[in-house]
Amino acid sequence: MPRALIFDFDGLIVDTETAIIDAWEAMHREDGLACDRAVLHRLVGSVDVAADIWLAYPANHDRAALEERYRLAARALTLAQPILPGVRELIVEARAAGLRIGLASNSSHAHVEGHLAHRGLLELFDHIACRDDVAVGKPAPDVYLAALAGLGVEARDAVAFEDSSLGHLAAHRAGLRVVVVPNPSTAHDVFPHATWRRDSLAGFTLEGLRALAAGLAAGVKGPAA
Repeated sequence: MPRALIFDFDGLIVDTETAIIDAWEAMHREDGLACDRAVLHRLVGSVDVAADIWLAYPANHDRAALEERYRLAARALTLAQPILPGVRELIVEARAAGLRIGLASNSSHAHVEGHLAHRGLLELFDHIACRDDVAVGKPAPDVYLAALAGLGVEARDAVAFEDSSLGHLAAHRAGLRVVVVPNPSTAHDVFPHATWRRDSLAGFTLEGLRALAAGLAAGVKGPAA
């Protein structure tokens, strides 16, 4: 059994990623403009990629007003999103079993901790590492290395949970085994470094993780539905 579990936040604990894409698409629709969801899909999991997401609007459009309108719409949708199935149950079970619980996110502490507190999850985490704690975000391993240091465990003694391609690459580069659980915005991504892949954490238990780890030790690696 691992000594610690480290969770991503956006798209893994709460599907904020699909919500922010929905808000962006709704703004275009309200303004009678066409947009391609793939534009934002390509940005999922990253905060260091420069992209103009308002190309459908006239060049002289008030971009600051667009950004503020988008911020408010996206916040309303993300706050309404539920905790994804099985996440709370797995964390509670792991804590009861004495495991350390960490979080490694490409988002800010304000974003992550605000959403966790809003859903009554903040106190369940022993250490939270965010983009503002490291020099380089995912897919670099820095935020996972920070989470490991904060938890006081080695990579070999922890398992990461991720939903995005960039996130799973960051966890892999940090030396972690990775359970990939895609959301609707990342379901078609490629995850070459996933130790295991699941459609959901619903019903996923420490016993299930123990069985997967035992299979890995026996040379069995791959999807676990």
